[in-house]
Amino acid sequence: MQGMTTLRILGIDPGSVNLGLAVIDAPATAPRAVAVHSEALTRRGTFPQRLGAILTVLDEWIEIHRPAELAIEQIFMYRSPESSLKLAQARGVAIAAAVRHGLSVHEYMPAVVKQAVVGTGRADKTQVAHMVRRLLSLEEALPKDATDAAAIALCHLYRRRSLVVAEQAALPPAKAELLRHMAQTRHRRRSGQAAWTDLALERARKPKGDST
Repeated sequence: MQGMTTLRILGIDPGSVNLGLAVIDAPATAPRAVAVHSEALTRRGTFPQRLGAILTVLDEWIEIHRPAELAIEQIFMYRSPESSLKLAQARGVAIAAAVRHGLSVHEYMPAVVKQAVVGTGRADKTQVAHMVRRLLSLEEALPKDATDAAAIALCHLYRRRSLVVAEQAALPPAKAELLRHMAQTRHRRRSGQAAWTDLALERARKPKGDST
């Protein structure tokens, strides 16, 4: 695994109506928005044509921005089976595009994304939008799907950093504790990073085979 150096992450919020995209750079300091966009798919024609548009747009974004990793929400069931099926197909196209370009794919449940960005898995859309703007230092509000894409990218960044901290738990206890404290202090007031770090450290310290 890479350390806490600059990493470019593509977060996407695929759908049959709009496609949210967000590319962020993740240096050791604060994350930075490279490009955030909402692509209207309804003007692309029929549903099959919209799926084709998702592939085309992602091909273009990956070629232009050269991200290293893709973050996307895991599938969840809508009340409407038809909506769930369309979402699954859109996700499939997006994941296939990423894999074709050699990106690693990372999936997160919506509650996990909210926990990482806001600090609680029960955060509402307004809270998520506020924290995304704050964390990325954005002046203007983003469309909903673009906000969701940025939130997913941030979620992956914070989880990734926490896993790095967990790896450092193998260091002498005093140094590992110092690094953990630094990571928590840096992000406590801005996101759910501290919670991610505590969880990762807890898992790293458990004996192998202990699933409690």
